[in-house]
Amino acid sequence: MNNSPASPVAQAIRERRSIRQYKSTPVPQELLLSLMNTANWAPNHALREPWRFIQYKGAARETFTEAVLGAMSKEERQKYEIQRRKEYMTIPVHLIVVMPEDPRDKQWTEDFGAVCSWIQSFQLAAWEQGLGVVWKTNPYMFSPFFREAVGVAPGEKIVGVLHIGYPEVIPPAKPRTPAEARLTVHE
Repeated sequence: MNNSPASPVAQAIRERRSIRQYKSTPVPQELLLSLMNTANWAPNHALREPWRFIQYKGAARETFTEAVLGAMSKEERQKYEIQRRKEYMTIPVHLIVVMPEDPRDKQWTEDFGAVCSWIQSFQLAAWEQGLGVVWKTNPYMFSPFFREAVGVAPGEKIVGVLHIGYPEVIPPAKPRTPAEARLTVHE
């Protein structure tokens, strides 16, 4: 293993954490757009740039929260509504990342990989600027109610919902499995 100092990129990759507790401090729109434009440099096949975004912040977080709650069963809503409402109204920004669902397997796979690369690039750029992100793939994303409420069209896939803000709590690092443990080498 190489013990030399980590490059800034390697350091950002190792130090970034999924943030689930945020300060109430608003995130400037200019900063969000700058980070999104940085992430636009993520690798994507044939420069298709297969991503689009739906953002909720400020008072619009209520619309996002209602879309999530509306996707729940009656029992789930009774159990979780107060907690989810408080949580989603505290998170400064919700960013839904959407891609077109190309019917061709190769293009769908390439587009999904590109959008995932965009999300990771965004997370790293945000971390560098002191912002925390968590990439969520909760069941509500697949609900027809939620999809319609937030404007996701038929033929589109929600790749993730990013919750974004200044970290209130940064969790400690969790151990990772060394690559050697999962590597098969053919020589």
